[in-house]
Amino acid sequence: MIVAALAIGFLLGSIPFGVLFARLRGVDLRAVGSGNIGATNAARALGKPIGVLVLLCDAAKAALPLLAARHWLAADPRCDWLLAAGGFGAVLGHMFSPWLRFRGGKGVATGLGVFLVLSPICALIAAIVWLALYALTRTSSLGSLLAVTSLPVAIALRHESQAFLALALALFPIIVWKHRDNIRRLLKRQETKV
Repeated sequence: MIVAALAIGFLLGSIPFGVLFARLRGVDLRAVGSGNIGATNAARALGKPIGVLVLLCDAAKAALPLLAARHWLAADPRCDWLLAAGGFGAVLGHMFSPWLRFRGGKGVATGLGVFLVLSPICALIAAIVWLALYALTRTSSLGSLLAVTSLPVAIALRHESQAFLALALALFPIIVWKHRDNIRRLLKRQETKV
């Protein structure tokens, strides 16, 4: 069941909405701006409305299947761990999409979709951290890094499911690693603002 949840999550998470929407506009999102397929680069390359659409779709591709799974698995004592496995698969699918030769985005929007279902209050806390940093700096990557740092802390302080805490801790180093170029630019004060 865990392997099935990971595989289904991975396949659904691998849908590269940013690339698809950009292609409709005749743009290869991987060849413009930062080359990332996520909402921030889509907003830079195609405008903020498309960036918001990409963010919503990248979140929904994880959130909607997890909502359905939570309903189907409600009576299963392994429910939290199966949901966490599906969420982990979805974020990995977004980051390492087989449709893009196992390249992909940084996982923040898809992770937001996962935790809006699994731990909505903690997801909102992380989103507020991102919004506050973005409002102050206009730097999406800084907000994302601090948001993913705050998420496991919030889950632990609220004594939420151990499965959800394990998921947040497992995703943290991968998302930070995906932001390694942003971190270099932040340290040099060369990061692009949106």
